[in-house]
Amino acid sequence: MDNPFRWSLREILILAVLGAVFAVLYLGWVQVWLVAQAIFGALTMDVVMGFWFIVSIIAAAIIRKPGAAFLSEVLASLVEILLGSPAGLMLLLAGAIQGAGAEAVFAATRWRNYRLPVLMLAGVGAAVFSYIYTWFLYDYGTFAPGLLVAMFVLRCLSGALLGGLAGHMVVRALYRTGVLSGLGIDHDLRSAGA
Repeated sequence: MDNPFRWSLREILILAVLGAVFAVLYLGWVQVWLVAQAIFGALTMDVVMGFWFIVSIIAAAIIRKPGAAFLSEVLASLVEILLGSPAGLMLLLAGAIQGAGAEAVFAATRWRNYRLPVLMLAGVGAAVFSYIYTWFLYDYGTFAPGLLVAMFVLRCLSGALLGGLAGHMVVRALYRTGVLSGLGIDHDLRSAGA
């Protein structure tokens, strides 16, 4: 059996490309969030937050090795910083925390299950970890309990849908093109007869 901790050059390059592409998309998503926040108010961040977790789900589902979720978010954050994100180094910490939340779910399956429910749970894992981080960062303890619950539920739903479900759809679309041939996803789907 293959060593799950050994990465091929192709897998490393795919991770790098995903990190770079999603760094650009994440920067663009900030603009979506700002416009939506101006229209709909403060809870908008929790509604749209899940998209900022999507690269971890996509990378993990394609590569299917320990560290893919975590490293992809860290790499995307690093590229965002290099592209001039005003968040600076705090963004690197946020990316690491979000990636760790998704990675924890894949680790719980021992990196063996990449079905849709697990991908959606990985989005929720990223949401929970990011919620804890932003709790301390923005002093959520001063917020009304009802608002805290709403923020948490919306962020988890966003993680499941914009991170997990959307990530699943992107991966399936990519798989159908044949560009993922020979990667972890391809091996697993062929052996399962999917």
